[in-house]
Amino acid sequence: MSTTTTEEVQSAPAPAPVTTKNLGMRKNGKQWHEPKKAFRPAAGLTSYEKRAKDRVAQALVKAKEKELKEEKEAERQRRITALKEKRAAKEEKERYEQIAAKMHKKRVERLKR
Repeated sequence: MSTTTTEEVQSAPAPAPVTTKNLGMRKNGKQWHEPKKAFRPAAGLTSYEKRAKDRVAQALVKAKEKELKEEKEAERQRRITALKEKRAAKEEKERYEQIAAKMHKKRVERLKR
């Protein structure tokens, strides 16, 4: 049995050792840092179709936001006008009451004479 295991080991190909390219000593002396990769500014660029799709989606979102803001502002304005009308009606009622009281007072004084 021991002969078959040694034959199998010898006949099986040895796994290739994982080697990293040795670049030598770093010039700045910071060997513990990872080596930097090449700067590729065009790597993240998207296609025109994707950008156009994104623009359309953004336009839809913007339109919806604008619609919601307009609805909110219209509701706010409606509440403000209702409040102003209510205050104006209250002031008008108070004015009429003051006029009525004054007229009543004049009538009472006239009747006393």
